[in-house]
Amino acid sequence: MKRENLPKKIAIFPLSNFIIFPKTSVPLNIFEPRYIEMINDSMKTDKLIGMIQPKILKGNKLDTNELYEVGCLGKIISFKETDDGRYLIDLKGVIRFQIIKEIKTNKKYRECEINYENYLQDLSEKKEDLKFSDLELIFKDFKSLFEKRGFIINWKALEKQSLDETINALAMASPFSLEEKQVLLEAKNLAVRKNKISEILSTYTYDEFNNTTLQ
Repeated sequence: MKRENLPKKIAIFPLSNFIIFPKTSVPLNIFEPRYIEMINDSMKTDKLIGMIQPKILKGNKLDTNELYEVGCLGKIISFKETDDGRYLIDLKGVIRFQIIKEIKTNKKYRECEINYENYLQDLSEKKEDLKFSDLELIFKDFKSLFEKRGFIINWKALEKQSLDETINALAMASPFSLEEKQVLLEAKNLAVRKNKISEILSTYTYDEFNNTTLQ
């Protein structure tokens, strides 16, 4: 997508403990009426929605939540309606954005005015330069953490992807906290994200080591 085609106003889908990165695709199961309406409206226009994390969950009511400032614009690349009225979509990350302000509308879902200036590098087709050896330790720690948490990952499939796709897929699927995932989303580039993942993983392995020694 070209910079000049990016929308200045987008529908916002707040989803807790969920992030999507540019050039990465994720499946979503849409069932709430307001988000069904949002997908309907999006499918009639540019097929774009903004994924963002809410900061606080007040009684599970997302419409009163405070949002993080940074999210990721996603494009619906596949759409299927189920017999019971749900939508199954695949969303592909396009570019990260920063919220300028929320817009008052009569719609059931939220809309925001946004800015892309800090994240225009997300539109680049260039692959970031990382060696697989840079990731071996991260993979080892990730495997250990995922297995301890009961997560199942198809590591062979991951290793066939490019390194940036692999890092982003692991960051999205990780059992990290909402705040930790937000730190990864806001990391300027892949090298910074890789270092942040290492830092976060080291706290998990440290905590687990401490827990075993204290028992």
